[in-house]
Amino acid sequence: MTDQPYEGQQPYQQYPQGYDPYWQQPQAQQPPQPQQQAWPGQQQGFEDPHAAQQYTQQWQGQTWETQVQAPVAPAAPAAETSYLPQQGYEPTPYAEPVTAPPAQAAPEPQPQTSSGDYGPATLGGNARVTDAQRARLEGRSPIIEPGMQPAALTALLGLLLSGTAAIGSYALLVPLVLLQAVTAAGWFRLNGMWPARQGIALAFLGAVVSDIALLASDRAPSAILGTLGVWVLLSLVLQLRSHADPDTRMYGLMATVASSALAIVASGYLAAEADAVTVGAAAVAVAVLARALPLPAPASVVVSLLAAAGAGIAVGGMTGVGPEGALVGAGAGVCALIGHRVASYDYPSRFVHFTAGVALPLAAAAPAVYVLGRALG
Repeated sequence: MTDQPYEGQQPYQQYPQGYDPYWQQPQAQQPPQPQQQAWPGQQQGFEDPHAAQQYTQQWQGQTWETQVQAPVAPAAPAAETSYLPQQGYEPTPYAEPVTAPPAQAAPEPQPQTSSGDYGPATLGGNARVTDAQRARLEGRSPIIEPGMQPAALTALLGLLLSGTAAIGSYALLVPLVLLQAVTAAGWFRLNGMWPARQGIALAFLGAVVSDIALLASDRAPSAILGTLGVWVLLSLVLQLRSHADPDTRMYGLMATVASSALAIVASGYLAAEADAVTVGAAAVAVAVLARALPLPAPASVVVSLLAAAGAGIAVGGMTGVGPEGALVGAGAGVCALIGHRVASYDYPSRFVHFTAGVALPLAAAAPAVYVLGRALG
């Protein structure tokens, strides 16, 4: 056999490395075999057999077959191919494997509560179900009252107003300014607007201007009305300059006007008679404490009004009001309970309870103290 190619046979065509002309079929690598290849560029066989033989070279690299040949794998040991059943159950032909159910965590124990005793859990920060949500589900009122601690602060502030009113107007100014600041902050937070530094500052500034106007005008009530009118107009102008959407501006306007009005109206303690302030502030302190007692709501309201009237009689006997102090105390107690009800909030917010819950009973009672004090002379 000679290495010379046949006459008319096309030489073996070379391709670049990595190029597979038979990419449509899977290829199997075979051990290298000697191949014959004509000199590149040669199209026809040489006429001279000796000349063709000297240009013929032997292919020493790997070649690719056009037919797929499966590689012969070595026989696996018998131990690896033997069937080992899973431990714990008998295998069933053509059955799905049995898997153990996932482990479930033990349910957390639910706190045991008595019928209707929900307040302390929510005020303490119950993360699962709030008192308001539980009350709505049970068809009850979702209102949460401030509780005993805010009532104690209200009583303390009321006693300060009552004591300093007997000393003089400038002494009364110190707890009054504190009351007005807490009123402005508490009303905005009660309406869900926080932070609202500009609105709180505006309302508090109106209260301070009203106090200054009262002292400058010898406690004329027209100073309160004039300041209130100016501050309503100022709040309107500021809200019109806001770039918020119309609904937000309207909501902010109402909150600012109401907060300013409550803080300015609290100046009525400064405009009222000193004895009436002494009686009315003491009556508010007693009424709020009685309202915080763990009693049913109707009974608590009755006890609060009776306690306010009794405090008015007691304190009125120490001042020049006399027995008419019962009327001043009862009127102040009614307004205090209204403010207490407004400050009751249907979500557990201690900030609301310790601002609006403290200040609104006293701020709401200021007009009654002024009117009844003037009427009784």
